[in-house]
Amino acid sequence: MGFWTRVFGRDGVTPNEGGSPDINPGDPNGVDMTDFDNLPEVRALPWVQPSSWSGYPADWNTPAFQSSQQRSMNNLIDLAWTCADLNTNVLATMPVYRIRNGAVMESTTWMNNPDPTIYSSWQEFSKQLFWDYQVAGEVFILSMARDSSGYPVRFRVIPPWMVNVEMVGGVRAYSIGRLDVTEDILHIRYKSTTDGARGMGPLDAAGARLVSIGLLQRYANNLAETGGIPMYWLSTDRKITPSEGRDLLESWIESRSKYPGQPAIVGSGATLNQANQINAKDMSLLELSQFNESRIAVLMGVPPFLVGLAGATGSLTYSNISDLFDFHDRSSLRPKARAVMEALSEWVLPRGQEVELNRDDYTRLPLDKRANAYKTMVEIGVLDAREIRGMERYLGENSAQALTGADTIDDPIDANPPVSPAQAQPPAQPQRMVNRRPAS
Repeated sequence: MGFWTRVFGRDGVTPNEGGSPDINPGDPNGVDMTDFDNLPEVRALPWVQPSSWSGYPADWNTPAFQSSQQRSMNNLIDLAWTCADLNTNVLATMPVYRIRNGAVMESTTWMNNPDPTIYSSWQEFSKQLFWDYQVAGEVFILSMARDSSGYPVRFRVIPPWMVNVEMVGGVRAYSIGRLDVTEDILHIRYKSTTDGARGMGPLDAAGARLVSIGLLQRYANNLAETGGIPMYWLSTDRKITPSEGRDLLESWIESRSKYPGQPAIVGSGATLNQANQINAKDMSLLELSQFNESRIAVLMGVPPFLVGLAGATGSLTYSNISDLFDFHDRSSLRPKARAVMEALSEWVLPRGQEVELNRDDYTRLPLDKRANAYKTMVEIGVLDAREIRGMERYLGENSAQALTGADTIDDPIDANPPVSPAQAQPPAQPQRMVNRRPAS
C-alpha cells in the first residue's frame, strides 16, 4: 500500500474479481496506466530514508532527519507523555452526543466511528484528536466523504508534520505534498495569532525545562551505569609526571582487581584519601527533578498528584482527592473539550446543532449522593423514575444482573408465556341474559 493510499484511503477502487483484491482493474498485469498524469506526487525511485552510520559511537548525536515537530512529538519525556495520556484517555472515554436548542438529538453515524476504514471506534479517533491538540498545539482533521448537503460524514486526523500551512492574503492555505486541501481540512489550534499560520501548545513554552529534565534523566542513567563518583582519591607529597600518575593509578587498579577485599598497600609517598560520602538522593538531584516535573504537569493541565509526583500536595484525604479530580475537570478537561467540540460542530453540523462530550462520569458522585440528588429532582418535577433508571443504566430486563457483574444472566420469568395453537382456547363468550315471561 502506497503513502498516499494510507493517507487518503482507497475510495472508488473496485477489487479485481478475477485476481487478487489488492490489484486495481484496468491491466491484466495489475498496473493501471489511465491516471498517471494526475498523480499527486511523482517519484522515479522508492523513498530513501537516511539513517546513521553503523560505526557511529553511541555518544554521538545523529543528524535531525525528521521534522522538528515530528521529533518533538515522538521524543516526549516520560512525564509529558504520562500527562498527555491521562488527559486523552479521560476525554476519549467521554460519551459524545448531539444537541439542538438544548434537546438531545439522535446520534449520527460518525459519532460511532468517524472513519471505519482506519478507526475501530470513536474512542480511537478522539484520543488522536486530543493528543495532537495538546502535544503539538494543533490538530488537523481531513474530510474523506461528504453527504448531499455538503457536510463531512467521514473524516480522520492527519499528523501535523504532514500538513503545510501558509498565510496567503491573510488567510491560511493548506496542502499535503502538492495537493491543496484547504476546502477539506479543519485546523483547530490550541493557541493562535492572527499573523501565525500554525498553532502553539503548552509544551512550546517548556522547551528549556524539557531539556533540563532530559539532561537530569540522562545524568541519572549514567550514574546508575558507572556506579557513581569514586569515594576516594590518591595523593602524593611530591610533584609527579603524568606517566608516573598513570603508573600509580594502574598499579592501584590492578591490585584491587587481583586482591579484592584485602588491605591496600600504598607506596611511593602516595596517600589514600577518603571523600565524604554522598547519598543517592543528593547525587541524583531528586528535588530539582521533582520541581521541574511538577511544572511540566501544571503546563499540561494535570495536578501533580494525579501523575504520581510524591509530596506534590502533602497529606491528602478522600475529600482532597475528590477536589483534585473536580479541579482537573474544571480547569483543564472542560476548556479543552469545549474548544475542540465547538470547532468540530461548526465544521461538521448545520447551524444550530452542536456536539458535546458528557464529562459527568469523570467526577461522578457516589451512589448515596446521587440518590439524594435524584430525590430532590423528582420532588421538584425535573425528573421521573424512568429517566433516573435510564441515567443509571437500569433500563432493560437484564440490566441489574449485567451491571453487578453476574457470570450468567437468567432469562426473566415471563408473566404471559407463549402457548402453542393446540393449547390455545378461544375466549369464553359472554352469556346473554334473556328475560322470559313465565308461561301462563
